Amino acid sequence: MAGKIAAFFGTQDLTQGKPMRGLIQFSVPLLIGNLAQQLYNTVDSIVVGKYVSDNALAAVGASGPVLNLLLVLFMGIATGATIMVSQYFGARQHQLLSITVGNTITLTVLSSIFIMVVGPLVTHPLMTMLNTPKEIYDDSCSYLIIIFLGIIGIAGYNILAGVLRGLGDSFMPLVYLIIACLLNIVLDLVFVINFHWGVAGVAIATSISQIVSGVLCLLRLLHMKQIVQVPKSSLKLHRDLVLRLTKLGLPSGLAQAIFSLAAIVVQSLTNSFGPMVITASIIVMRVDGFAMMPNFTFGTAMTTYSGQNIGAGKLDRVHEGTKAGTILGLIVSAALTVVILLFGRILMGWFTNTQAIVDMGFHMMCILAVGYIAMSVTQGLSGVMRGAGDTMTPMWISFITTVVIRVPIAYGIAYFTRSEAWPNGNPDCLYISLLISWVMGALITYFCYRRGKWRNKAVTGATEVTE
Repeated sequence: MAGKIAAFFGTQDLTQGKPMRGLIQFSVPLLIGNLAQQLYNTVDSIVVGKYVSDNALAAVGASGPVLNLLLVLFMGIATGATIMVSQYFGARQHQLLSITVGNTITLTVLSSIFIMVVGPLVTHPLMTMLNTPKEIYDDSCSYLIIIFLGIIGIAGYNILAGVLRGLGDSFMPLVYLIIACLLNIVLDLVFVINFHWGVAGVAIATSISQIVSGVLCLLRLLHMKQIVQVPKSSLKLHRDLVLRLTKLGLPSGLAQAIFSLAAIVVQSLTNSFGPMVITASIIVMRVDGFAMMPNFTFGTAMTTYSGQNIGAGKLDRVHEGTKAGTILGLIVSAALTVVILLFGRILMGWFTNTQAIVDMGFHMMCILAVGYIAMSVTQGLSGVMRGAGDTMTPMWISFITTVVIRVPIAYGIAYFTRSEAWPNGNPDCLYISLLISWVMGALITYFCYRRGKWRNKAVTGATEVTE
């Protein structure tokens, strides 16, 4: 039995076998991992919401867009590394695979140092610019600064887990994430309930837990000698390889930056509605994370699947896998969305005892419901294009859906729905605009996938690097 489990969850060569089976084997650990990651964030919110205050919960939520904005550097490195590793693995180009992994480790350390320095310096100006309510301002800033100081853990796990997945290993990152999640729960309870550290305690718990998961990913990579060697010489940055990785990862980083900037603009609108709406919104986003899990899971799986098969020159398998991945995403996303709608009020009651916030959050969740089906198409097809090396198209789609569509619609609805009850507009504008952007994103992504320009973006043509 142990042997069968190891074979099912072990390193996957997605260039062979039935695409559907391979995607399921690769995606199951990813899906469980995304669940654990969401629980990671959810436990933080539950602890501060239940054991500190609703304002403390709002403070953690209000810091999210700023944190995501400064994490775009890691997103770019992780995406570029995953694409290159999966394609070199599929093409059996072992020397380039080794150098790519080594350079990725070095870039992870350097980028972490950069954020550790810059993050705390810009925290107060950014939170002031966002018109963060005074009731949550200090806690929001404290949370962010602590997270930035411990950023090496978040960077280490997310980037190195991406490398492991590019090698076909989606199981061990899951194990490390579960370990970190359990540690985070224990530390949350100790720091908040026993030590009374409040929001700062949650941030410290998160930082420690992420550092543990990052170190475990690094040790796993260094011990996969049968698949990839990581000698000290591979840690030295190679200009051509770094430029190639940047070229692939930058569009994804920019896409995340665009999304984060738009979120910051929308967060400013959210803040104008007051602490109650902010708290309801953070609860919605936590529950939303569970509904979105299948979409991100199959999007990530399709990136690795597409990368390995394009690296191996098997374009026909890419098309087969795209159909299988899209079907899986649609079915699972639809089922999970129904479950969340049926039990949404119960889930939201975990975060707060204030019934008005629960009711508002559930109403917002109902607005978003259909959008999760649309997002399964967007994430799956975007994953295929990224795995092929086309990271520019998803970036432009992100720009159009968030900046051109969502932000103007949100502010437009807010302006035209001003009333005595809501002098700054109806908060529904936040989620109606998001729903419209998701649906439009699915249509645009499908059109771009059908055009097929992504087929000619493989990076495995290079055979050497220049120091």
